[in-house]
Amino acid sequence: MSTGTAFTAAVSAITDAFGDPTRRSAYLFAREHSRTHDGETPDGVTASMVAKQVGVHANVARHHLDKLAAGGYLEVVTGKPSGTAGRPSKHYVAVGDAFDEATFPVRSDDLVLSLLGRTLSKLPRDEAEQMAEEVGSEYGRAIAAGLTGDALKAGRRSLRSAIQAVADALSAHGFAAHAEGRNDQLKIINNHCPFGDIAAEHPVICAVDRGMVRGMLSELYKTDDDDAFRAITTDSSLAAGDTFCTTSV
Repeated sequence: MSTGTAFTAAVSAITDAFGDPTRRSAYLFAREHSRTHDGETPDGVTASMVAKQVGVHANVARHHLDKLAAGGYLEVVTGKPSGTAGRPSKHYVAVGDAFDEATFPVRSDDLVLSLLGRTLSKLPRDEAEQMAEEVGSEYGRAIAAGLTGDALKAGRRSLRSAIQAVADALSAHGFAAHAEGRNDQLKIINNHCPFGDIAAEHPVICAVDRGMVRGMLSELYKTDDDDAFRAITTDSSLAAGDTFCTTSV
């Protein structure tokens, strides 16, 4: 591999690992708790510790920690912290001390999302939402098409199990989602919005979430009705100031 290619690969790896500000904060917190004192083995951090520190759902924190571990930046240690009893917990310990805060690149995703939001705001609202939902639907279909094994089997067993599979997939993408049944209607609740402040500034981006749900369900739960999931609605939204996002099926 040439020097230029190696450098490009290294930059790409670091950007993927630390471009997200939540992931960056999770790593810095884990690194701070991975310093050794008097030769003792550091306990590292758990997903719940990171969730409390950076203000996200535990599932979101676990997703970021697992991504950092997969990239070789954190090491996963399973065991009981000293002086405690109970079920062994999963701890994450920073590997080495090669990075400092100044080396992490600025997140470019925010710039792209901001540009997208401003572009959509130039269109009539109905047209902008339709476009955003279509993009989300295409992405949702691609996610569902990539499911394998038990996740795929469960998703195709029934509509309820398909919705649970969709919620699990959304959680893996930073939404901290779960499925609920209320008043004979199935809903997906998102406790976190990965689009952050950009969605609050340009709420039309929320249509992407609805599109992702529709796309995944269409791919997982095959029916003879091409419009079976056209009635999916967004009932509440974090971007609109609600406590969580709710998508009803």
